[in-house]
Amino acid sequence: MNESRHKMRRHTETIATASFLLLALLGAGRSRQPPKASETAVVTRVIDGDTLELQDGRKVRLLGVDTPELHHPRKPVEAYAAEAKKFTSTAIAGQTVRLVFEKWKPVDKYGRLLAYVYREPDGLFLNRELVAAGYAHVEARWPFEHMEAFRKLEREARELGRGLWDPKANETQR
Repeated sequence: MNESRHKMRRHTETIATASFLLLALLGAGRSRQPPKASETAVVTRVIDGDTLELQDGRKVRLLGVDTPELHHPRKPVEAYAAEAKKFTSTAIAGQTVRLVFEKWKPVDKYGRLLAYVYREPDGLFLNRELVAAGYAHVEARWPFEHMEAFRKLEREARELGRGLWDPKANETQR
């Protein structure tokens, strides 16, 4: 009888933990409907080069790119992180953007929307521009629609010494 209660308690704790994790992923208390294929929104804050906050409080992580860490809890600020944030801020802070999602992975493990970001009305493709200008490298953990094009742009940025790939810029950051 005592063993049965112990098993039941463990089962209940497992369900509670799973429920907590699911709520955390979905943003607990905030409605997290799956995103449409695309939507427009206003960017109210740029957190770092590849993470934004929208007017409704949702956070967006740019799909397919990774900029140097600016606010990582266990890492120091990385070289070129401030420049990447400034580039993103200049391009889209306070602007209306169109977010385009890939169906396979609409949110990351932190509950942030994963999206391609296009500035309205001119259509500037922020994810692409970050890689082309050397402010980001390709985030290739998962396949995505623009992977090959982004890889080509990253190779060009490296060859031309743009941004992160400029040896002089990295020397002054150390």
